[in-house]
Amino acid sequence: MGTALVTGATAGLGLEFAWQLATARHHLVLVARDAERLEEVAQRIRVVAGVDVEVLPADLSVREDLERVAQRLAQPGDQDTRPVGLLVNNAGFATGQRFVDGDIAVEEQALDVMVRAVLVLSRAAVGQMTRRGRGAILNVGSVAALTAGGTYAAAKAWVRSFTEGLAVELRGTGVTATVVAPGFTHTEFHARAELDMSQLPEAAWLDASDVVAEALADVRRGAVLSTPSGRYKAAAALLRLAPRRAVRAVGRYR
Repeated sequence: MGTALVTGATAGLGLEFAWQLATARHHLVLVARDAERLEEVAQRIRVVAGVDVEVLPADLSVREDLERVAQRLAQPGDQDTRPVGLLVNNAGFATGQRFVDGDIAVEEQALDVMVRAVLVLSRAAVGQMTRRGRGAILNVGSVAALTAGGTYAAAKAWVRSFTEGLAVELRGTGVTATVVAPGFTHTEFHARAELDMSQLPEAAWLDASDVVAEALADVRRGAVLSTPSGRYKAAAALLRLAPRRAVRAVGRYR
């Protein structure tokens, strides 16, 4: 039984990660912006799964909040706190806008949450993990990283490349790094960005429970790249092999 820290833990994949990890008897540190909702989720998990759940309200686009989460990750563990053995960098959001005429403040916030926070929190975690000789980083990316889909795709491309580089640095330390790249998944993600996905066929959608289960299985076996479902593995292979001109031709920027 170890301790996992999950960002963006009150909705979507983050909430599913929290439940599956708790069911597997991991203690949790849950991070999200909404303190009230965070405590509600934590209390349900405590009652149902019988594990310890810390709550850490934080907006990862705010430097001071990010630093508080980083400090928790860096703690080696003592009689009052358990060391974090698994970091799930899940927090993120779609901007719901084009870059060229959108609100630049929204773009900066997205960059802070999906790039800067992943960088800072991963660094804080691997410090204590490598000293203990065990641990894992799981970064939530996206198949969009292989597309020309605007700044969200760019952020996820950074997450993918960063995780692969981190995995190389961590060889032989007992610590692993994995990036999961799901496709379209049934969560609150698109509705929050006010994106109309009604034209997308049901066959394109994944269930959050399946995505999380496969991601955690890949973490356990030390895989670096995790792409849930056969159809998105095929889509990812096609995107990697296709000429970039063709990929750009079908790019979406919202």
